[in-house]
Amino acid sequence: MLSAELYKNHQDEELVDLYRKSGDVAIVGELYNRYTAMTYGVCLKYLKDREESRDAVMQIFEKLIDTLKDHEISQFKGWLYVTARNFCLMQLRAGKNKKFEEISPFLMESGEDVHLQEGPEIESNLSKLEGCIERLPEEQKLCVRLFYLEKKCYKEITELTGFDLNKVKSYIQNGKRNLKICMERHE
Repeated sequence: MLSAELYKNHQDEELVDLYRKSGDVAIVGELYNRYTAMTYGVCLKYLKDREESRDAVMQIFEKLIDTLKDHEISQFKGWLYVTARNFCLMQLRAGKNKKFEEISPFLMESGEDVHLQEGPEIESNLSKLEGCIERLPEEQKLCVRLFYLEKKCYKEITELTGFDLNKVKSYIQNGKRNLKICMERHE
């Protein structure tokens, strides 16, 4: 327990570096404590089953013990979100679920409450969305990623980027509009 306490005040990226050097699994335990809820939420969003989502979280963190040794990670939280999402998509592709709902803020612009889609179709939409994000101007791309993918608030984004609050809001709104336009073009 003492070693776990040592890691409480470290930033995520510092923990990843320390883990790569030391191999101390207490570090992965600290990351688990920080991000279990987020990872479970991502899994539940895609898998739509509480028990399956709990199992997925355990499998994801078990894999991290090996994965973190081999990958350089600059933003752990965002990387973990994408890792969890990809894990769930692989579960769905393997046939564990036949249908699921997509809740992306960019794909739900039609105003309908629920879109049931086949796994490959949603994967295709996510790939298109990722491509569209990459095409955004740098400021919009950065703010959209921080706001939607890393769940940062406006204040945190202003602190991280140095942009003033009105610019951040504008970049997010314009980025969202540009993503919607881009996604519609690719349909």
